[in-house]
Amino acid sequence: MTQEAATEPPFANRYFDNHAEGLYVDVATGEPLFSSRDKFDSGTGWPSFSRPIDPAHVVTHPDETLGMARTEVRSRDGNSHLGHLFEDGPPPTGLRYCIDSAALHFVPVNRLAEEGYAEYASSFAAPMPAPSAGA
Repeated sequence: MTQEAATEPPFANRYFDNHAEGLYVDVATGEPLFSSRDKFDSGTGWPSFSRPIDPAHVVTHPDETLGMARTEVRSRDGNSHLGHLFEDGPPPTGLRYCIDSAALHFVPVNRLAEEGYAEYASSFAAPMPAPSAGA
């Protein structure tokens, strides 16, 4: 999946409906990519995020396969195909990083230190903000 730019089926993948708090990392390298705090239900059947946890860990490239113009998302260090970026996400970014579950490994908050991601624990310390009206 990550090396051949494949796409998994919608709604039949590991993380599209995961609501636990934690960090999503590159399945191949462990590079930190997305926070559960930036994950949202896009209705597409794939995990969707409004932004990467650190923009330095993701790169984008034009993708004109399948006869359409899209923006491919890859991990910087692993060069793993993650999915695609669309401009139909929620505020404040307006972006939707539509990511294949097969490209990700999920690290729950209570395992961050154990799996080598202790520096990200503080980003989960504050309570989740309540959804705004109309969201």
